[in-house]
Amino acid sequence: MKNLDVIGKYLFALPFAIFGLMHFMAANDMAGMVPSAIPGGVIWVYLTGACLVAASLAIMLGKMAQLAATLLGVLLVVFVLSIHLPAVMGGDQMAMSGVLKDLALAGAAFFYASKQAA
Repeated sequence: MKNLDVIGKYLFALPFAIFGLMHFMAANDMAGMVPSAIPGGVIWVYLTGACLVAASLAIMLGKMAQLAATLLGVLLVVFVLSIHLPAVMGGDQMAMSGVLKDLALAGAAFFYASKQAA
């Protein structure tokens, strides 16, 4: 079971590092996803990318992993509420996959954080 914990930790954290790097590589393309009510556009994409990479590294290295996983979960819920859910309510039914994916990942992040406290 210990091996599953280690494998699971890396399978969970590594994609966030990749997502974060993708934010830096395609920042201008992603800037359109930032809600128009929030000024700053591409700055938020870079900040989000940095947060995703930092959370991933913290979880993989086991340094402040509980805090990193908790904040990652909060960030994912913010994505659901500010990006995916408004798109669904605006008629984009394909955005529902984003709602469900990010809710599931947020749940996993909170679960991981709770296990770090034990």
